[in-house]
Amino acid sequence: MISKRALAFLQLFVTVAFVASPYFTSGFSGFDPDLFPVPQRDPPVQPAGYAFAIWGLIYLWLIAHALTGLAARRASPDWHAPRWPLIVSLGLGAAWIAVANASAVWATVMIWAMLGGALLALWRAPRGDALARWLGEAPVAVYAGWLTAASCVSVGLMLGGFGVTGPRMAALVALAIAVVLALAVQLRLARAPEYGVTVIWALVGVVVANAGRDAAVMAFALAGIAAMAVAIWWIMSAERRTRGREA
Repeated sequence: MISKRALAFLQLFVTVAFVASPYFTSGFSGFDPDLFPVPQRDPPVQPAGYAFAIWGLIYLWLIAHALTGLAARRASPDWHAPRWPLIVSLGLGAAWIAVANASAVWATVMIWAMLGGALLALWRAPRGDALARWLGEAPVAVYAGWLTAASCVSVGLMLGGFGVTGPRMAALVALAIAVVLALAVQLRLARAPEYGVTVIWALVGVVVANAGRDAAVMAFALAGIAAMAVAIWWIMSAERRTRGREA
């Protein structure tokens, strides 16, 4: 059995590999349109380019998470619980760009597997004190939130790229999956509002990308933003009520 210390080191190693992966590949700025039988050039399901800047925050926060777990909480059962699913998710993520530049299909399979690991890690994420809240739970929540959006964008690209639907319907189906999944996770989790905020960030990117271009996709994304905002408000209100009863 791997010790908690060794697993904490492994998590840091895999996190660094994940963060460094863009520098050991040609980078990734979206799937090559010609990877699909129906080339996907500027598809409506894809957020505006600025939205991908969130990866900088995700990378830094995940490194802080791994370093804190190793240096300060390596023996803590709460910090140990999410390590394996996060290691699996990040390990797949370290290879994802190389795969995505060669095969959109396999990249889609991989990103859904990454999402599964990220959501399980979020479910097990440490909670309690401020360190656990901001360096244990929040980084995993943001990572899982972005993967929720990215996984569904991949579904939209598959639908449009293989001619199953037109670009608009592909976007609407993908957005519907993203919002339903994100709402289910956020409400069932009943904590970590950073998860929902990150999904909103992605949806705002879709709104910006479709402004003046596709009113239906834009309106659907706006409805998703409203639904996620209500869910976040609800869980935060419930948390405040719980603290009030305990005080």
